[in-house]
Amino acid sequence: MPTNWDDQIQMAQTALVKADPIIAALIARHGDCTLRPHTDYYGELVSAIIGQQLSEKAGATIYKRFLTLFDGKLPTPEQIVSIDTEAIRGIGCSYSKAGYMKDLAQHIIDGRLDLVHIATLPNNVVIEQLVAVKGIGEWSAHMFMMFCLGRLDILPTGDLGIRKGMVLNYGLSELPKPAQMHELALKNGWAPYQSVASWYLWQSLDNQPK
Repeated sequence: MPTNWDDQIQMAQTALVKADPIIAALIARHGDCTLRPHTDYYGELVSAIIGQQLSEKAGATIYKRFLTLFDGKLPTPEQIVSIDTEAIRGIGCSYSKAGYMKDLAQHIIDGRLDLVHIATLPNNVVIEQLVAVKGIGEWSAHMFMMFCLGRLDILPTGDLGIRKGMVLNYGLSELPKPAQMHELALKNGWAPYQSVASWYLWQSLDNQPK
């Protein structure tokens, strides 16, 4: 197995071209997959909570305001736990989001969410630790594993874009349920590169996955 990320993506694309002519056509149309993992796990989770149910622009604006509460820097979990909820509310965050951020911070402080070792944990443990945080569901956990950890075999069954992509590209009559999605992925040989196949379904909708 290649250790270079670009080589892994090329291997995934090659395998998917051989396995699935529909994904092969999307690869030809959209070029190389640009999934690229990073290690700013904590910042990503804070940003994800702030940006929930907001446009990308609005989420970025409130995130910037949030940083100004801490001299323009990402606060430590201890700082988030300590800050007055009303201060967070004052920058445009709901009380629920303020609570979610504090719960995230407490999980990190307690070690219930182990961001130091999370890249080495199996998928089911990553999901278990993430969804235990208030405000983080399975969809967010799947996005975290794909876009932060670079897990190449994730099928985000709760993502509306993936479901629409399956309808558009595979001639389904209605949005598929999770079991149907797994069946389609299995039938078309996406494993062990379901994340990459999913990325191409997003591209087929001409929108951004995040």
